Amino acid sequence: MFASAIRDRDNEVYLSVVSIWETIVKYQLGKLTLPESAEIYLPKQRDRHQIANLDLDEGSVAQLANLPLLHKDPFDKMLICQALQHNLTIATVDPEIIKYSVSVI
Repeated sequence: MFASAIRDRDNEVYLSVVSIWETIVKYQLGKLTLPESAEIYLPKQRDRHQIANLDLDEGSVAQLANLPLLHKDPFDKMLICQALQHNLTIATVDPEIIKYSVSVI
């Protein structure tokens, strides 16, 4: 469903540094297999697919103060905060993220 939205050249697509952080942690713990180390592989793939980088900024982190305590995953919470701060839509099937008042596809 959201793959077509990501591939649509009319849409701006971002990969959050928070997702890179989470992937590196999972890779280091052995919970994720990649063809090369996560800190090399992910930026390479982001560039290859012309996906913009989304840094974590103070305004996004400040959104955490207003976020309801619906779920405990700190990485997901930061992605939600970034989406709220920058008026972005999150591509997800995660039912925990969908509970928040953030745009999802």
